[in-house]
This record gives sequence, C-alpha cells and structure tokens, in this order.
Amino acid sequence: MANETILIVEDDPAMLRGLKDNFEYSGYNVVTACEGEQGLDTALSLKPDLILLDLMLPGINGYEICRLIRAEELDMPIIMLTAKSQESDIVLGLNIGANDYVTKPFSIKELLARVNAMLRSHRMPESQTFSFGECELNLSSQTLSRNGKDVLLTPKELGLLTLFVKHPGRALTRDQILNAVWGYDIIVTQRSVDRCINSLRNKLDNPAYIQTIREIGYRFNSNPNG
Repeated sequence: MANETILIVEDDPAMLRGLKDNFEYSGYNVVTACEGEQGLDTALSLKPDLILLDLMLPGINGYEICRLIRAEELDMPIIMLTAKSQESDIVLGLNIGANDYVTKPFSIKELLARVNAMLRSHRMPESQTFSFGECELNLSSQTLSRNGKDVLLTPKELGLLTLFVKHPGRALTRDQILNAVWGYDIIVTQRSVDRCINSLRNKLDNPAYIQTIREIGYRFNSNPNG
C-alpha cells in the first residue's frame, strides 16, 4: 500500500471529503478532483494507481473520462461510483473499461475492501499458477486440480476460469466474457455464458467462487469464505 495513489473524482463536496479522509486514514496517497475535465487531466498526467470515478460529473461525464483513459492505454483499475442502479448504465461503464462499480449509498468498508483487492491483484506479477481454496489452475499445463486430483475442463471452461482468475474481484459483463472466451466472430448467445458458468461451478464444487451480478454478469471471488 505504501506510496500507492488513489484519484477520487466526485462532485459532491461532503462525499469527496469523507472518501478522502477514509482512504488517507487507511494509508493511501489521495488526490481529488470535483469536475470532469480536472479529473481527466489529473488521471492522464498523474497516472494514479487506482481511480474512484463518479459517473455524473459537471463537464465531461465519468463514462467519457473512462473511455479516454483507456484510449491512452492506461490500465489502472477504475471503480465507478454511481447513484444509478439501472443495469444498462452499469453495463455501459464496464464495457468501456471500468473494472467494477459501487452504487450509492455504499458501505465505506466494502469500498475499501474492493479497492484493496483490486490493487493487490493489479500489483501481482503475472503468474502461471493460481490457487484458490482446494483448487489450483496451472496455465502452463492448462490443467485444473482439486484436492490434488485432476479436474477435466472443456476448452471454453478453461478459458472462462483463466479469465476469472486473472481478474479476481472484477465485475465482468456477459458481453466481455463472450468476447474474451468465445471471440468476436463467433455467433453465440449470452445463454452460452450462463451454461458454461453453471458447468464450471459444478466442477469447482463451490458455486460461491463465481458470484452472479443480476442482469449484468459475473464476478470471481477467490476467497468466498474469507
């Protein structure tokens, strides 16, 4: 956590102050912006370790800020802060490059936990072996074992699990999963994702590893009992 910088872009002064105080108390360096253009300029020049981004901002809105940051090929985690609960708004934000979302009002403890997990995952070096619970996925050998015994996966199940373990805690829409695992040129429906998820859950022997986000997609939790 030492020296990690969080940029908070939020136009509500009270919320901005509360978030700043809580994250500074938790040991982060915090930079703030209260309107869209200032937030975008700060993100592009400072390149913070993580951005908390309100969607409804004066000037440039959060969607456009997110899109422009990703257009510059910056990959820092972006967590959307939104008062909107409509699934379409959340899906739009995720599909243009946000990593996760929190709907207002939210628990500061939950937000801190999300930020900690996101940064921990982002700073980890690329690994070829991922362990979670009683399972171990080896990307070099393309194998999954549970309690030391091999678990047979189909190519799509393997691709799906690989996507999840590389992005723990990240909300992934069905479209993102389809594009990453099935590819842009394959004509399949979102039901294909749901069927593959159900099959993979059965093989992992713990459905809690893959959290369903209603009307949006899925999130992988490598420690559901923690």
